[in-house]
Amino acid sequence: MLSGMHHVAIICSDYRRAKQFYSEILGLRIVAENYREERDSYKLDLLLPDGTQIELFSFPEPPSRPSQPEACGLRHLCFRTENLEDSIRHLKTHDVEVEPVRVDPYTGARFTFFQDPDGLPLELYEIIQHK
Repeated sequence: MLSGMHHVAIICSDYRRAKQFYSEILGLRIVAENYREERDSYKLDLLLPDGTQIELFSFPEPPSRPSQPEACGLRHLCFRTENLEDSIRHLKTHDVEVEPVRVDPYTGARFTFFQDPDGLPLELYEIIQHK
């Protein structure tokens, strides 16, 4: 029935800041950018290398995120990386705070969390490529 994830939608409070974060700092490719005058809203389509997309929306005065990731509903977004240290170094050069690295007790994989400009929790999960 399902064959994969197509996109995740995010509503931001500051469109220019979020666009810069996701496209320039995280390196997602901009596929399309549209301003919807009737809603005073931008919609930015961003592409990850595996084909997954993020739809970044802006709306006038959106409500704040209700709580931290332990609330019912979407907990966080997780991105794969092949080199956790390189990814952390890159984020830190852009003044993005990164939590200490943890180890998944079930898989042994290393991961960490950081936040987008609106405090949305994002995770980096290191995928080791076996040769």
